[in-house]
Amino acid sequence: MTPVIARTRDELADVRSQVAGTLALVPTMGALHEGHRSLIRQARKSADAVAVSIFVNPLQFGPGEDFDRYPRTFPADVEMCAAEGVDLVFAPSRDVMYPDEPQVTIKSGPMGEVVEGAARPGHFDGMLTVVLKLLNLVRPDVAIFGEKDAQQLAMIRRMVADLNVPVAIAAGPTVREPDGLALSSRNRYLSADERRTALALSRALHAGADAAAEGPGAVIAAASAVLDRAKAADPPLDLDYLVLVDPSTFTATTGDGPAVLAVAGRVGATHLIDNVHLQLGKEH
Repeated sequence: MTPVIARTRDELADVRSQVAGTLALVPTMGALHEGHRSLIRQARKSADAVAVSIFVNPLQFGPGEDFDRYPRTFPADVEMCAAEGVDLVFAPSRDVMYPDEPQVTIKSGPMGEVVEGAARPGHFDGMLTVVLKLLNLVRPDVAIFGEKDAQQLAMIRRMVADLNVPVAIAAGPTVREPDGLALSSRNRYLSADERRTALALSRALHAGADAAAEGPGAVIAAASAVLDRAKAADPPLDLDYLVLVDPSTFTATTGDGPAVLAVAGRVGATHLIDNVHLQLGKEH
């Protein structure tokens, strides 16, 4: 089935008015991969109709980041959507999403200034602004985001709760390539040597998770040992952060219970993130 492609707000409103039953939205920046496919399949099980948005949002890219070279593969993206039975693809231009320079935007607050937000100032302000715009335009009953972007997911849930946005937020598990690398549209930037170094991210998370019963200190130590070797590799990993945080607030956690071990770094010019959910403490 070929999805209807809406590029303007009027086209979107017309298609949306014809949707019978519930609608699930999978927001993306395009360059769709198997991780997106898994979210689309989850959306299909969650609602009567499925919409996918494709928009590379300039507001969430900082100076010197990869907005201009971010992969844009629209024909292939539509093919995947068609193969998965997507009903609607919303693919607006920048002028459609931001007809004027935005004067009122979402402020991510303290939660957006830590971890990934500290490494990329303003990133979450731009992300939350475009997500809220998409939710208002598409008006889905449920929106589905990947757990690979764990801080993004937590912040969207917080925004929806704080602003009383009438939508359910669901999460899809991280999908990995056979060697363990978390699927990302940016993986295509990696050379073979850079990819070998990048595998340290998922290996560090596995090492940390294996030490979860021994407490936070052991988790960080085990993960750091893997990352230290990657920092000395050729090419090296330029580590941005390794943190153990509360999954709802992304503040540091030192006690027992649920936690997220999150890591990010650059290999060459490519920024990569990954995380794993774990339970701290022997009783877990």
